[in-house]
Amino acid sequence: MMQVQMLAPAAVLVLWSLIMLMWMILTRLGAMSKIGINLKQATPGGRGAGLDGVLPDSVNWKSHNYTHLMEQPTIFYPVVVILALAGAGAWDVGLAWVYVAIRVVHSLWQALVNTISVRAQLFFASSIVLIVLAVRAVMLTLWV
Repeated sequence: MMQVQMLAPAAVLVLWSLIMLMWMILTRLGAMSKIGINLKQATPGGRGAGLDGVLPDSVNWKSHNYTHLMEQPTIFYPVVVILALAGAGAWDVGLAWVYVAIRVVHSLWQALVNTISVRAQLFFASSIVLIVLAVRAVMLTLWV
C-alpha cells in the first residue's frame, strides 16, 4: 500500500502544475487584453517569452513559475516512480509530500511576491529533499 501512497504526491504536483498553467493563461490573457494585444494579429512564431518586458512583471511571474515546474520536478517524477516500484516506506512518502509542499509554497511566493532571496531558499530546500529522495531511490535499487 505504501507504494501506491508514494504516487500521490506526484499526482498532486501534476495537478498543481496544471493549476499554475491555467492561472498563467488567464492572467496573461487579461493583461494582453488590457494593453490591446490581439492574439489573432500576433506575429507568426511569437513565443510567450516575448511578453517579458511587454506585460507587467507580476503577470509574467506566473509564466516563469510554470516554466520552473517543468524543470526540476521532472526529476522528482521518475524518483517517485522508482521508489514506488522499489518499495517506498513511510519516510519516502513523507519526504515526497514535503517536496510538493515546498514547491507549492515556491509557486505561490514567486507568483505573488517574488522576493528572490526567499525564492532561492525555497528552491534550495526543495533541492535538498529531492537529493535525499534520489539517494533513497539508489539505495533501494542497488542494495536489494
